Amino acid sequence: MSGPLFGDHGGVILLTGATGYVGGRLLSAFERRGVPVRALARRPTPPTAPTTEWVVGDVLDEASLRRAMAGVRSAYYLVHSMGGPGDFAERDREAARCFAAAARTAGVRRVIYLGGLGGSDPLSEHLASRQEVGRLLRESGVPVVEFRASIIVGSGSLSFEIVRSLVDKLPVLVTPRWVRTLAQPIAIADVVEYLQEAEQSDLPEGGTFEIGGADRVSYGGIMREYARQKGCRRLMLPVPVLSPRLSGLWLRLMAPRYARVGRALIEGVRNETVVRDDAARSRFKARPRGIADAVRCALEEQPPETPALRGASAAAALAAALAFCLGAGAVACALQESPPCPLRLIPCALSALAVWLVWKRDGLSETRLASAVFVLMMALQSASPRAGEVVAGLLTLTILVTAALFFVRRRVAGMLLLPSLLWVAGIRGSL
Repeated sequence: MSGPLFGDHGGVILLTGATGYVGGRLLSAFERRGVPVRALARRPTPPTAPTTEWVVGDVLDEASLRRAMAGVRSAYYLVHSMGGPGDFAERDREAARCFAAAARTAGVRRVIYLGGLGGSDPLSEHLASRQEVGRLLRESGVPVVEFRASIIVGSGSLSFEIVRSLVDKLPVLVTPRWVRTLAQPIAIADVVEYLQEAEQSDLPEGGTFEIGGADRVSYGGIMREYARQKGCRRLMLPVPVLSPRLSGLWLRLMAPRYARVGRALIEGVRNETVVRDDAARSRFKARPRGIADAVRCALEEQPPETPALRGASAAAALAAALAFCLGAGAVACALQESPPCPLRLIPCALSALAVWLVWKRDGLSETRLASAVFVLMMALQSASPRAGEVVAGLLTLTILVTAALFFVRRRVAGMLLLPSLLWVAGIRGSL
């Protein structure tokens, strides 16, 4: 896109959701172009550019909306309530009504809204709510440009971060049927381009436009493309069960930071989100890229990795790991009938270092599965000297699984468990 967005229309742009993922990207784009923006937020950030005015407000507070709408020509509605507790659909319903009424009273020329694709019935609660919000905004009588987007791909996008989290953490991915549902993922940069263009386009009556990337691909396809570009091999095992609800519980175990909103997104993946009306192509200049370019851009934007545990918390985690693992080794030594027992403590110390490296990188809550299997492994090691061939075989399996879960996070962490395998091999040889 080229040329000023502000044009000769007069007035200012109101941007809600400016502290969120899409709104933050859109605000940065406006600031680079010198477009005057009034950003509405409950907790405004420090000033970021002379063209941006931050105001305190809430889309559920009619008084703050009336103040924020003064002198506004176009208003962006880029908020949702999925991250909060309780009934997000009811809160979104009320917020949309408040925003629409304030826009009508203030004489806003246009409302621009980003919703979700999905045409098959029944829609998930998330997608149904997104489309209901668009309808409520239109009922105000103010022209509304509604974009209905598929999965948004970009560093920081919730959908993409779920893909990243699962592929980075798991050597084997169990893929239920919904993972194969067709979508049309779109890069965040292309979404922002559509949103900017909507403000200056000649759309006096508004309209609803479906937007997606150049490729139709499933969630599983995004996972494969991400793994390909990261240069890692992941085994994907399709299964006919594991409903979206159960998948949400699995997500809570594997990626708890994304679980609350991610569960609603996963339940929506049962609906195909592909573009069936190409009106956006004829009305806008944006030409979205394909999935390979979208993933490549997301990876290029990935911020430098910072350890989840640092300083005193990292030191405390290391002390706890050493105490637990050396304690398990001491129990094994007490049960072992033949020397040299002190050598047994070496694999235990290396195991402690391995789990600590994983904790240090990702934190305790993000490593629940790997930590649970690790604890089982150490418990079996404590009992293995006198427990017989069955327990020794189970121990071998848990070490291999733990090593795989550690290896995909930190390669050295997985390799540090190899001495434990050698110790088990010696135990099984003596049985």
